[in-house]
Amino acid sequence: MLFIHPATPGPCPRRCGGKQGFWVVLIVMMVLMSGSPAARVLDVHVLERTPVLEGREFGPWGPYELLTGEILFGLEPAHPANARIVDLNLAPRNEQGLVEARTTFMVLQPQNPARRSGVALVEVSNRGGKFSMRYFNLADSGALTAEDPAAFGDGLLMRRGLTIIWVGWQHDVPRREGALWLEVPVARHMDGSAITGLMRADWTVDEPALYLPLGHRGHVPYPVNDPADPLNVLTVRSGREAPRRVVPRENWHFARVYEGEIVPDTGHICLAGGFEAGKIYELVYGSRDPRVVGLGLAVIRDVIAYAKHDPGAEFPARYGIAAGVSQTGRFLRHFLYQGFNTDESGRMAYDGLMIITAGAGRGSFNHRFAQPSRDAHRYSAFFYPTDIFPFAGETLYDPLQSRSDGLLAHMHDVRHVPRIFYINTGYEYWGRAASLIHTTVDGTADLLPSDRERIYHLASCQHFTGGFPPDEDDRLAETNAYRGNPLAFKVNYRALLVRLVEWVRGESPPPASAFPKRADGTLVRPADVDFPWLPGVDFPAVIHQAYRVDYGPRWLEGIIDGQPPRLGVVFPSLVAQVDVFGNELGGIRNVELQVPLATYTPWNLRWGQTGGQEELMDFLGTFIPLPRTEAERQDLRDPRPSVAALYPARETYLEQVTATAAGLVQAGFLLPEDRSYVLERARNAWDWVQERTPAADR
Repeated sequence: MLFIHPATPGPCPRRCGGKQGFWVVLIVMMVLMSGSPAARVLDVHVLERTPVLEGREFGPWGPYELLTGEILFGLEPAHPANARIVDLNLAPRNEQGLVEARTTFMVLQPQNPARRSGVALVEVSNRGGKFSMRYFNLADSGALTAEDPAAFGDGLLMRRGLTIIWVGWQHDVPRREGALWLEVPVARHMDGSAITGLMRADWTVDEPALYLPLGHRGHVPYPVNDPADPLNVLTVRSGREAPRRVVPRENWHFARVYEGEIVPDTGHICLAGGFEAGKIYELVYGSRDPRVVGLGLAVIRDVIAYAKHDPGAEFPARYGIAAGVSQTGRFLRHFLYQGFNTDESGRMAYDGLMIITAGAGRGSFNHRFAQPSRDAHRYSAFFYPTDIFPFAGETLYDPLQSRSDGLLAHMHDVRHVPRIFYINTGYEYWGRAASLIHTTVDGTADLLPSDRERIYHLASCQHFTGGFPPDEDDRLAETNAYRGNPLAFKVNYRALLVRLVEWVRGESPPPASAFPKRADGTLVRPADVDFPWLPGVDFPAVIHQAYRVDYGPRWLEGIIDGQPPRLGVVFPSLVAQVDVFGNELGGIRNVELQVPLATYTPWNLRWGQTGGQEELMDFLGTFIPLPRTEAERQDLRDPRPSVAALYPARETYLEQVTATAAGLVQAGFLLPEDRSYVLERARNAWDWVQERTPAADR
């Protein structure tokens, strides 16, 4: 296929000259830059089109419809826009010379094309699920069925006229009902022989187990190629960086236990005597037939190119915003780093990105034998290529690697940098090295985001909103501390999405960035945090760290040869300073922090686990209510002010909450319609704090 980059003149027959040649080139360019061939969507098969909630009207946008179906994509391996997709040149091709990928999709859009807003929100779905209705619509249900009101919450996205698109991008999602999946080809050598390589799986074992799956969190694993291969090695260790001890090969097998019998299974391992709680096991093994995992990046690029530019699109749009949370927030950072925001026709793909709780991470989204679910936390899924340089949008020089790089350094066209929101909770500073996105490589100075970036820190929040009231089973023995942090911050996501839509449409700029800084003392080393001493509550002695890692000589080609990798010098991880209550400073401080009834920490330790009790618990924070009265405060030896000392009466507390909520609305971090939601949660928090049984009385 002829390709003409819009910045260069195209070929023209010798007979063409002057105006005639100009028009020939122009017509060819128009053909190439229009319709589905340019968007690389070969076929859209709508399986079902259903009215939402029996035709309920959503303001001026009217009724919505829910589409489900499959999309067939085709990519040209030699195209410069696809050059970074690892092993694309080794994938089978169709009759047109394109590599195909097939995915499931769902779309919510106004039924009447004339009443659509023109803004599409593409959710990069986390592990095949759907989060937009829960995060932005406050829905109670994670499922999405057209007849269930609980699936749509308060309808914010629909009341704003957005088209919401879900499309599968992850190749190893199991084919469960409702999951979004992507089917990609296997890469093979040019002579047709199988590609082999080393894989790695690891497990933090908290309870004894007879057998373990090779896949992460229920995902489809790469099976072992040859169970007898001497390269298959199982090790055990007692801590994150403790020495590995090889488990004798005769003691374990590729198998699982079924109805009391050991059954050979290339996707599981079984250990004689079982896997011991409190230990970390790691398996390196040989596998074969890697999938072309990086096609997922092209799918997310090309689905919005189709929506924006194909005149026959089933779900047309003028503007495109992509949102990702946690795993898929990291995916969008990877998407930016590898230059995928320019489509095959040289056009900008997304106008805006909402990158939620990704910290400084990227991930296993485009290398040979990649496992996209592996996420490299402090005490699970160790040392996968997640928290690796570069971290910030700005290009920086790392003297220890003699290398300059930046998250936005590889854009095909600098004009295609979208408007970006990086939104992190306090957990990402402790558990995902988030400070690295806005500090120099050595952590000594602040970096300011560019005029197309905003950085927002949701102070004191854990990775996701916890439930309220807390479960007494989650209380740390003999203390008032609970595992899990109920600070409500989905309201911030709702407001910021509205701000991003306004920014993309050119209506108004968003709020200024809000994050802790070195310059004003709100960003510090963990050892310098002035956390109040609370009886029975240990402050973390560890933090998740990003390493300079050696994955082997072919890593820059997208191939890992070093399993496990060799760890080098760490990058500095910094966190937010706290106030007298232990609540974080800097960033967006919600009413729970400005009008406190408790200490909300974004970290939690592995209390009660068999091993690694001093380590961080994945995702979770801690909730520590304030003492109710001065007498209770003295009995507990609690250095924090009591509720009674702060607020003479319930009405005083609620008046302060109301005023604080008004300030958040004015700042752009809370929608006016959500003030009642915040006030109701505050009422419930007050009542629970007053009625609870403190540790001293248990």
